[in-house]
Amino acid sequence: MEYEAVIGLEVHAQLLTKSKIFCGCSTAFGAPPNTQTCPVCQGMPGSLPVLNEKALEYAVKMALATNCRVAAESVFARKNYFYPDLPKGYQISQYELPLAEHGHLDIRVNGAVRRIGITRIHLEEDAGKLIHHEARPVSLVDLNRTGVPLIEIVSEPDIRTPEEASQYLKAIRDILVYLEICDGNMEEGSLRCDANVSLRPLGTAGLGTKTELKNMNSFRFVKLALEYEIRRQRALLAAGREIIQETRLWDASQNQTISMRGKEEAHDYRYFPDPDLVPIKIDPAWLEGLRRSLPELPEAKWRRFQEQYGLPEYDAEVLTSDKDLADYFERTVQEFPHPKQVSNWIMVELLRELKKTAAGIASCRVTPKALARLLALVDQGAISGKIAKSVFEQMVATGRNPETIIREQGLAQISDEDALIQLAQEILAANPKEVADYKAGKTKVLGFFVGQLMKKTKGQANPQLANEVFKKLLA
Repeated sequence: MEYEAVIGLEVHAQLLTKSKIFCGCSTAFGAPPNTQTCPVCQGMPGSLPVLNEKALEYAVKMALATNCRVAAESVFARKNYFYPDLPKGYQISQYELPLAEHGHLDIRVNGAVRRIGITRIHLEEDAGKLIHHEARPVSLVDLNRTGVPLIEIVSEPDIRTPEEASQYLKAIRDILVYLEICDGNMEEGSLRCDANVSLRPLGTAGLGTKTELKNMNSFRFVKLALEYEIRRQRALLAAGREIIQETRLWDASQNQTISMRGKEEAHDYRYFPDPDLVPIKIDPAWLEGLRRSLPELPEAKWRRFQEQYGLPEYDAEVLTSDKDLADYFERTVQEFPHPKQVSNWIMVELLRELKKTAAGIASCRVTPKALARLLALVDQGAISGKIAKSVFEQMVATGRNPETIIREQGLAQISDEDALIQLAQEILAANPKEVADYKAGKTKVLGFFVGQLMKKTKGQANPQLANEVFKKLLA
């Protein structure tokens, strides 16, 4: 029997507020353990939470950006469970009346557009962090992260392949970063993803028994974990065995999922409205103001880059996958209005240099204006493309402008025809066989002569002029 996967993702995004969701403690990452806490986030008796308005604003922006309906009134609930990093014994979240519902996101996979439904987006507080001692059977608790504001974005079970899941998660991350409400850093835990996956006979509409996958802290691991889990479930069904509803962890060292615990149901958490927090009532004028304030989002920017700059789909996708990269491209084009040349240089040379140091475009020492000047020098014939690549590497390393590097190292392109004729004559005299071959009709030998000239001038000869000189001398 053929099966198809049914996948839904639960994405938790840490909001970029300066303080926590229900108290004034800092949300800065990397502080010493338990130094960013207070009676509210420690769950001390008698302490009362107060909602951070900026967290609400950020959550509503994400809801609007993903085509969700924002509820006129939503309610916080207590999600009850015991874990050492949850000091109150419950998590403040939302359940029956969430902030937003019924959205969708269009993704592109293998050239086709897939619409993935979004069930709900709700606000909640994060739990603390457990650090397990390597040498002793001891776990340490850090409550700095307790109370950090999160939004949970729950998809419909519309995803069918690991590739679609990875692409959907990337699209969610791109929107969060474009909105400047989350940094999208999966390694630091500010973007986390759980996946629910089941199999059903191909062509049927029912749902099979699902498992929940956790501990996937990269797009690659999401894809690998889902691929493994689909294979595992398919093998069990083929052997006539039953799928157990459970939570499984992705073990990257063994490239497999492992059982963690039985899967909880909603009733296990005994949700009920939080008596310490009043319902959230959204003012329509405030909501409309947020809608108008939304920036250009990745999909819209992708389409505009194709229409305005005449870029291919692939170029536009690479450039708009990062907001800072897209801004860098546009600022460079303002100075050097040749979009395709700018795109090629950024996608090949610039991204290669950034990859070497694992740095982001924001930390690049080459400003858009400096890159535009370098490309203009190539376009004017002042330096060759090959020399430009060498100059660019030095610009990345030092932050110096291209004119200074070219002048100090004597890298200007040689466009003096008389000087090139003299060098070309020496090359022809040293290679009589190749000269005879050319005159016998083997015109590809011309490339050999030009290559020798470029070698002799250390790449500084004007290649177009070099071609013309050799053709003239060989005529």
